[in-house]
Amino acid sequence: MFTGGGSSGHVSVNLALIPHFQQDGWAVEYIGSENGIEKELILPLKQVKYFSIATGKLRRYLDWNNVKDPFKVVKGVFQAYRIIKKQKPTILFSKGGFVSVPVVLAAWLNKVPVIIHESDITPGLANRIAIPFATGVCTTFPETAQHLKSAKTHFVGAIIRDELKQGNKARGRAFCQLNSSKPVLLIMGGSLGAKRINQTVRSALNKLTDTFQIIHLCGKGQVDPILQSPYYRQYEYINHELPDVLAMTDVVISRAGANSIFEFLALRIPMLLIPLSKAQSRGDQILNAQSFAAAGYCEVLNEEALSAEALVTDVHRVYEQRQTYKEKMGKAPERDALSLLFKFIKKTSKKG
Repeated sequence: MFTGGGSSGHVSVNLALIPHFQQDGWAVEYIGSENGIEKELILPLKQVKYFSIATGKLRRYLDWNNVKDPFKVVKGVFQAYRIIKKQKPTILFSKGGFVSVPVVLAAWLNKVPVIIHESDITPGLANRIAIPFATGVCTTFPETAQHLKSAKTHFVGAIIRDELKQGNKARGRAFCQLNSSKPVLLIMGGSLGAKRINQTVRSALNKLTDTFQIIHLCGKGQVDPILQSPYYRQYEYINHELPDVLAMTDVVISRAGANSIFEFLALRIPMLLIPLSKAQSRGDQILNAQSFAAAGYCEVLNEEALSAEALVTDVHRVYEQRQTYKEKMGKAPERDALSLLFKFIKKTSKKG
């Protein structure tokens, strides 16, 4: 059984693992929220049974919903407990996100072993709450163990979906209706979008399209139908066609979520990273971006310094130095993290 959601980053590792378990003869089930992106991504999968539960957001700031949401979490625990008691999964794998907390608690109450995956250098709030109830915690960064101080920690590395490596440039151009006259700039604010990045990109659009053809993944409800250009394509989100779009991408502007940036690294796409600020997050993306910048994989533009001029200047610099970035990314240590994680989950399930 799998859980995780709230953003595509909390589903992508599950999407990478599920086919391997199915090929190995496992029945696969998923517990997610009633309306989250995980439901949209998991429902199309064949032979994966999806169960919905109530979930609330765990906030670090004052909000009236903080009064109501704990009741949703409690309701979610009861719902997940009944589902797990009935379905009797061998093991639960959690990718995190707010929906995972009641599911992990319910699995622990049912004495089902739990494996958690943490993508960032420091664990998020949901995983921090869930880790005491887990059998093991698998990490993307080796230094995460310093923040957890737990014997449960196992470094596996970055999980890259197999299908991302099967992209085709020609299919990508056909899907986006672009040609090869200009290099392609991909802009990703995450599955939920990033309003500040969207606004800055649009204010700099004329200068950017002088050099680039742009594919802008701007998040749900954030497409601007007024903006029209032969060199600009907007989408709320791309799922099945993403490998083809990545295959034709010359440079990417992105947040610094660990799953995404490791995918860009694996595909050797030069990056300009704009991490979420500490005012918006716990600072995990800043640490991710600093780690990649130190290794020479990217340029970092902090949100506090974000402007149309800075964006244009920095993305041109990344593009001009793209060969240098690609060479350094090509020297990154390779690790078959997906196989390591798959084997670790199977091994833990037998012990459980």
